[in-house]
Amino acid sequence: MAENVKKIGVLTSGGDAPGMNAAIRAVVRCAIYNGIEVYGVNKGYNGLINGDIVKMEARSVGEILQKGGTILQTARCLEFKQEEVQKEAVKLAKGLGLDGLVVIGGDGSFRGAQALCRHGLSTIAIPGTIDNDISCSEYTIGYNTCLNTVIEAVDKLRDTSSSHDRCSVIEVMGRHAGYIAVESAIACGAEVVLVPEFEYDFERDVINVIKKGLARGKKHCIVIVAEGIGGSVEIAKKIEEATGMESRATILGHIQRGGSPSVTDRVMASRMGAIAVELLLDGKENRVICVENGQIIDRDIEEGLAMKKELPIELMGLVKKMSV
Repeated sequence: MAENVKKIGVLTSGGDAPGMNAAIRAVVRCAIYNGIEVYGVNKGYNGLINGDIVKMEARSVGEILQKGGTILQTARCLEFKQEEVQKEAVKLAKGLGLDGLVVIGGDGSFRGAQALCRHGLSTIAIPGTIDNDISCSEYTIGYNTCLNTVIEAVDKLRDTSSSHDRCSVIEVMGRHAGYIAVESAIACGAEVVLVPEFEYDFERDVINVIKKGLARGKKHCIVIVAEGIGGSVEIAKKIEEATGMESRATILGHIQRGGSPSVTDRVMASRMGAIAVELLLDGKENRVICVENGQIIDRDIEEGLAMKKELPIELMGLVKKMSV
């Protein structure tokens, strides 16, 4: 155990995700358990460079497990990309006596943590994003809750689509990654899913699939579109023109970021937060906590950022098989 670790900080950065509060709570409580003072950095890296930092006690994180979002808030901070700003942030953190920092967020947040470590502040990163697009981890905080939010909405839309013999085109988040789209499509029995990772032919992969369904007696259908594909309103219009089936588009938007976190997100976030504190106590730095083969591990941030994550093609195939 590193005896020189007396004070640490914790911040959330990037898009908020259900379960971030559970991770914050775990960092604070586990640090205090080990006799370490904890400081919360408000509004991500923006708060770090502006000194918006407050001491946190055990009660500071009471009654937050069930809350979505992040009590520390999050904000964009483009100026943090500048090396001089990063150095000033480390100087400020050191001035407060911080011996380490836990960063909860996505790839961009990890790059910030990496920069801080390079300039002398020990950092540990925890993956928190609803998109599940962190290359080095099978799981990210918030993803499970997001999926539950999506399938609840799609199930409700299916009810009304069935009543009206209608096609529902539902746009979910995922600008560069189709995990939300594909797994919700499987869970909800969607006939078609469109994601940025795979090219598609509109006539073959959308219209023909819907027409085949109509030919065998289907009265309604669900099409799920990832944000990276976009154009859900235009897609619905084209489907109606080509098939004669009344079609409506629904963009779920930021409702997917909110809500009380699921059991999975609460437990995993708590475990990750505790491990982050343990890593700092062990004198480790520049590490990212990951899930690999179902196990929580840690690896060098540079190694993690260099990895690539591909959407399994078998998931896309499963959507097609299930739509027969």
